[in-house]
Amino acid sequence: MKVLVVGGGGREHALCWKLSQSPRVQRLYCAPGNGGISEVAELVPIGAEDLEGILKFVKEEAIDLTVVGPEAPLVRGLTDLLEGEGFRVFGPNKAASEIEGSKAFAKEFMRRHGIPTAPFVIFEDPEEAKSWIERSDKPLVVKASGLAAGKGTIVCDSAEEAIQAVDYIMVQRAFGEAGSKIVVEERLEGQELSYIAFCDGEDILPMSTSQDHKRLLDGDKGPNTGGMGAYSPVPFVSAELEKRIIREIMLPAVRGLKQEGRPYKGVLYAGLMIDRDGNPWVLEFNCRFGDPETQPLLVRMQGDILEVMLACIEGRLAELQIGWDPSPAVCVVMASRGYPGPYEKGKEIRGLETLEGMPDVWVFHAGTVKRDNRYLTSGGRVLGVTAKGRDLREAIRKAYEAVSRIHWEGAHYRKDIGHKGLNEAWPS
Repeated sequence: MKVLVVGGGGREHALCWKLSQSPRVQRLYCAPGNGGISEVAELVPIGAEDLEGILKFVKEEAIDLTVVGPEAPLVRGLTDLLEGEGFRVFGPNKAASEIEGSKAFAKEFMRRHGIPTAPFVIFEDPEEAKSWIERSDKPLVVKASGLAAGKGTIVCDSAEEAIQAVDYIMVQRAFGEAGSKIVVEERLEGQELSYIAFCDGEDILPMSTSQDHKRLLDGDKGPNTGGMGAYSPVPFVSAELEKRIIREIMLPAVRGLKQEGRPYKGVLYAGLMIDRDGNPWVLEFNCRFGDPETQPLLVRMQGDILEVMLACIEGRLAELQIGWDPSPAVCVVMASRGYPGPYEKGKEIRGLETLEGMPDVWVFHAGTVKRDNRYLTSGGRVLGVTAKGRDLREAIRKAYEAVSRIHWEGAHYRKDIGHKGLNEAWPS
């Protein structure tokens, strides 16, 4: 089969790496890809949001399967465009992708289907939002309703911060049109959890659990980012809690979307908060694999991911099972100086060759280009250094040992990825 992966981040590198292991994949392409992806796939110089360019390439090369990594092309309707021309696509259509494309839609959808989520109000007028916030007596979270590359959520400690967040999103238009509508919701406390499942429109096949680290700095300080690291599995998720997540959140979401005429085929990502009483609440839904959660998940996933993707498209997930390596995995994101704000590019990355031969260590490239056999930085998140160990502590040690060998001017990373998972009962 000829397979095209759309996107150019760390998630797409991990997907290309995993797909390249399938005996059925004869040629693997990635558009636009990055420096590291060029080692496992042929790069195609087409942007992930150039829908017509992607369609033209798929037609010319007679691509058998297109796997869409990022949310933006899904929300804009890439799946509909390709399927309309008779091509197979892994990724939900435009109507189903609205579960991520509009946080306002997602919250109202959850209310309609009884899916647990924080109380919320939706605003299109910044003055109305600020007036409502002044009357509120609870900690709040302010979210841009549209797509903001994982950075459109502002967790506020006071009404004053929430009002500033409204100005930042709606008046200053920090996220452009994505901030023309906002969701203001009650702030939930507890532990965040990423729960990702394959879906075929009716059934789901869950992946293992994982936990992202959204904030820029150690101890969950600083601004939100697209994700500074992740680990899998999450030890404080019991079998009973996982059953509740499937029963109360994942299946109602997939069946609710089908009921509303938006059959969901692809991966559905639920960003959850597990409160102190062990109850799961949905913070957000995403219409694609998480980044960086995909990196530790895929190094643990056993079997052929291509077969799972085809089963999603063909509506036969119920026939399949996924095996998981019990060894935990950790991904530490190395970022450019300035991220998640303006960042520098073009810095030479040194030390990658010293990782060759390190067992159970992988470096997934996110923001790199390869020139004259050298890797240069080209994005905010640059590398996802991933390691597997006999236990979580060893996986963390190996990941940071690998990180310590990689250098470029201004490199930044958190030093506490995975530490929450070391306390199996309930991390503080």
